[in-house]
Amino acid sequence: MPIRTTRRAGRLTVALALTLAACTLSAAPADADPRPHPADDAAALPPDDFYVPPAALPEGRPGDVIRSRKVDPGTPTPRALADTWQVMYRSTDALGRPHAVTATVLVPKGGTPASRPIVGWGPGTQGPAFRCTPSRMIAKGALYEQWVINAMLEAGYAVAVPDYEGYRPGPKTTYMVGKSLGPALIDAVRAAQRLPAAGLSADAPVAFRGYSQGGGAALWAGEFKADYAPELNLKGIVAGGVPGNLMEVALPLNGRPGSGFLLYALIGLDHAYPELKFGDVLNDAGRAMVADLEAGGCALEMINKYGNKPLSAYVTRSPLVDAPWVARYTENTLGTESAPGAAAKIEVPVFQYHATQDALVEPNQADALHKAYCAQGVPLTWKTYDTTGRPPISDHLWPIQAANAEAMTYLADRFAGRPAATDC
Repeated sequence: MPIRTTRRAGRLTVALALTLAACTLSAAPADADPRPHPADDAAALPPDDFYVPPAALPEGRPGDVIRSRKVDPGTPTPRALADTWQVMYRSTDALGRPHAVTATVLVPKGGTPASRPIVGWGPGTQGPAFRCTPSRMIAKGALYEQWVINAMLEAGYAVAVPDYEGYRPGPKTTYMVGKSLGPALIDAVRAAQRLPAAGLSADAPVAFRGYSQGGGAALWAGEFKADYAPELNLKGIVAGGVPGNLMEVALPLNGRPGSGFLLYALIGLDHAYPELKFGDVLNDAGRAMVADLEAGGCALEMINKYGNKPLSAYVTRSPLVDAPWVARYTENTLGTESAPGAAAKIEVPVFQYHATQDALVEPNQADALHKAYCAQGVPLTWKTYDTTGRPPISDHLWPIQAANAEAMTYLADRFAGRPAATDC
């Protein structure tokens, strides 16, 4: 199906709230909490020293557990389905330095944990504030993708959900930085395997899955795997709504409904790469915007307060053509074999999908990415979902629900060792 791109404005707050609630409720088991859980619910969470990294990291390898605790998710279904832990583990940042990341590990109750496959689920955009941390959202019952995790638990898979880099009091998240996302997802799986209480096997079959930011994380993990985690028994990857080329995704967002996501991506790159010095080009409004988002901004605030705002409202000049910025967003482009640290190619089957109309993640760059992977010899299945007529935000989020049955079949086939079809 050819991809067509349109740009539409709309009443995004209502669209997002309804879409998230619809995704949560339509796929949820009958005993799930019937109430939608907007991100604002996470404001009720108290401060938590669990997320404060130690002053000095303990010696160890990427994926080693630093600390852990048993938790109860905030909704009935995952509580009934799984034993759940929060973990802090060693990982690697975008500059190759060791650091600490947190995650949630969910293991289906009953049976033999050591026999269970493990899915590393990359969560989608939550927001820059500490209260938006995915593991805190799971604990509160506010993660809008919880229904996807529940489906994987029901299928008998253990699930590892990273928070990504920088979610802690005084957050410094590195949003959309693939060189950080990939290791964080890989090491969440390693941490799940090395958590003694979970009982999972170091040889368990593994898959990476995610949507939007999380789809990017899944593919980055696939690109890193050969060099960074050769021991993982990786069987396949499912990645939807992937922002593979940051510049091609960012430019259409400027001044449009998703402009808050552009602003957040610039903040994320700046946290990952200190030489970018985003603060040097921020005006007073820009400094206030960064402080506001990091103090309390989750996805709804990014849309409510910063949608349809041009970058020029927050900077004295655009930094995007400066050589340091160009170098960093170029090396964080998926599918470029010459990118520093990238593997020659993804070595396992990939199911990649995207909306035909997507106001947040430009469809044509995703199409280009799947073609690049095909040219590299990746065994890839590509599918588009027609979202013509859906409002902004809904047009981006709908495919995660539309593709879920196929995604689950794809995972089952990979874990069963069935050969993967390719339409390259």
